[in-house]
Amino acid sequence: MRAFLLFFFFVFSASASFADTRCDAHVPVQRAEVGDLSLVYQSVGAPRDPALLLVMGLGGQLIHWPDDVVEALCRQGFRVIRYDNRDVGLSRWNQLPPSANLTVELLRYKLGLPVSAPYTLTDMADDGLQLMNVLGVRQFHVLGVSMGGMIAQHLAAMAPERVRSLTLVMSSSGAAGLPAPDPALVQLLARRSAPNREVAIEQQADLLAALGSPQVHDERAVLLQQAAVAYDRAYNPDGAKRQIMAILAEPSRVQLLNELRVPTLVVHGTADPLLPVMHGVHLAAHIQGSQLRLIPGLAHRFQEPFKAPLLAAVLPYLQSHREDVTHIAGL
Repeated sequence: MRAFLLFFFFVFSASASFADTRCDAHVPVQRAEVGDLSLVYQSVGAPRDPALLLVMGLGGQLIHWPDDVVEALCRQGFRVIRYDNRDVGLSRWNQLPPSANLTVELLRYKLGLPVSAPYTLTDMADDGLQLMNVLGVRQFHVLGVSMGGMIAQHLAAMAPERVRSLTLVMSSSGAAGLPAPDPALVQLLARRSAPNREVAIEQQADLLAALGSPQVHDERAVLLQQAAVAYDRAYNPDGAKRQIMAILAEPSRVQLLNELRVPTLVVHGTADPLLPVMHGVHLAAHIQGSQLRLIPGLAHRFQEPFKAPLLAAVLPYLQSHREDVTHIAGL
C-alpha cells in the first residue's frame, strides 16, 4: 500500500509539474492572417487538448484576461486561445475600414434612428471563427465577456456544430427595455480620446474604478498601473469607437437566442453597473436549456475577490461538456 501511495504521489506530482509548464500564460503571441485582418493571438496549453476560445469585450486586449485565470483554465485540460479583437491591441488592419463619426451615430441612436457602423458584431464573430480555421480547430468551447459575449452569441449561431459549449459572462441579449447602464459610466465610456499618455491612463483608471464592485476597494495606484500596461502595449481610441458603433448598430438578438441550441452557461454579477443583472437573467431566459449563475457583488471587471467565484461557476460547466475534439483537415 505504501509503495502504491508513493507511486500515486509521484505520478500526480509529475502531472502537476507538467501542467504548470504547459500552462504558462507568458508564451509568445502569434499572428494569423484573416481576410483584411492580422489577428494577434496566444495559445496556452497542449495543442491536442480541447480548445477554449476567449472573446474579450469592448476595447479589451487579450491581456485583459487575467493570466492566473487563463492558467487555471488550462490546468483543467483545455487549450486556451485568447486574441486581440479587430481594432484593439496588436491586431491590425491590412486594409482600413470605412471611417465613421461616433458623435453623430450616438445622436442617431438616442433619437431611435438606424446607426451606421464600419462593421458588425457578426463580422467580429467571423473573425473568431476564421482564427479557429487557421489554427485547424474544428470544435471548441467559447467563453465571451461583455461585448465578447455578444460576439460569442453570433459565433454559436453561425457555427453551432462547431461550438461544444458557450459561456456568456457579464453579457446581454441586446433587447429593448432592459435596465440602462449607469449614466455616469456611459460618459466615461464615451471618453475615447486623450491629448497625451498621462490623461489617457487617468481616464482608463477612472473607467476601471467605475466598472468595479462597491464591495471591493481598488487602490488607485494599481488601477493606474493596469491602465499604463494596456496603454503601452497598444492605444487605439478610434478602434474602440468603431466597436461602440458596432454595438449600437446591433438589433435585439432575442430571435437568434430563441433558436440557439448550443449548451450555454450564463454568468452575471448582481452589482453590474454597465449591464445590470436583469441582462443576464433575460439572456438565460431566451436560450433553451441554458444554466444561469448569479454571483453576488460581482460588477463588470475581473477583480481579485471574484476570480474564485467565477472559476467555480465556469470550470464545472466546461468539464461537464469536455469531450475529445477533432481538428480540421484542409478546411
